[in-house]
Amino acid sequence: VSTQSTGRRISGMERLDYWERLRRLNLMSLQRRRQRYTLIHVWKIYHGLVPDSTGLKQDFDNEGRLGVQLKNPPKYIRKADTKRANHLFNSFGVQAYSLWNKLPLDVNSCVTIESFKSALGSFLDSFHDRPPVRGYPVIGNDIIKANRKVGG
Repeated sequence: VSTQSTGRRISGMERLDYWERLRRLNLMSLQRRRQRYTLIHVWKIYHGLVPDSTGLKQDFDNEGRLGVQLKNPPKYIRKADTKRANHLFNSFGVQAYSLWNKLPLDVNSCVTIESFKSALGSFLDSFHDRPPVRGYPVIGNDIIKANRKVGG
């Protein structure tokens, strides 16, 4: 059962669209939760809390002004045909570079998992969370390309 259909079953939520139900229930969309998980996993790789099966650890660089950044994003994405490029772009390795490098210094420089999750939550909340939903107008939900909310 999806978040979308479950939200409709809650009293008072039947007539609200998916995005409004997410907002009222203070939930993130599945897309945003996956992005959050990816970022938490990258933070854990950087701090040596989980094995680095992706090879990301060697690409971390502490720039100072920008904080910890991932250098040398995968080059194979540029050479792939369109169909394969879509799959590659959505892979953990490519998403990890793009998402991590979007984080500001006050988020990527956190030294405890609790402080990182808190700062990450505030950062993610600064973007609209309107995932693509069949039957609704397409509104970008990609924090890699998005601008932050203005006025809430």
